[in-house]
Amino acid sequence: MKTKKSSQPLRPTHVDAKGRAHMVDVGEKAETLREATATAAVRMSPATLKLVASGEVKKGDVLQVARIAGLMAVKRTPDLIPLCHPLRIVGSKVELAIDRKLPGVRITASVRAHDRTGVEMEALTAATVAALTVYDMTKALERGIEILAVALQEKSGGKSGLWRRS
Repeated sequence: MKTKKSSQPLRPTHVDAKGRAHMVDVGEKAETLREATATAAVRMSPATLKLVASGEVKKGDVLQVARIAGLMAVKRTPDLIPLCHPLRIVGSKVELAIDRKLPGVRITASVRAHDRTGVEMEALTAATVAALTVYDMTKALERGIEILAVALQEKSGGKSGLWRRS
């Protein structure tokens, strides 16, 4: 893999010279506002989506429970993803929207921190856990539900600045 700025191959950041995994030292990096937004989608039948939208799923309010699960996931990311730094999160938001054209639920997770490394993993984890929660709460209604298109949409802060999916 090569960078656009250099013809030198990229060095893995989470592996030392002997090939052993380690947590990257970010102590010399500047503390800046770091932000990231990730999305996911959960596709289901129109009949299942109608129950989700009306709040008639027996397990409870699918959208509210998934929102809370996503917010909790932000705080647990370093426990779930090896070598992730615990960050000083200053804000997070998880939004779920009914999309009848999909048909299903679209999830957007945004995370902000004042820290030395980015919050991309926290945003991706939030979107993914919210999607898994939608699946868990509706699987008794339909086994063919799909989690689709988990992706980072935007990140900002730090030396690399703004990146946005085109």
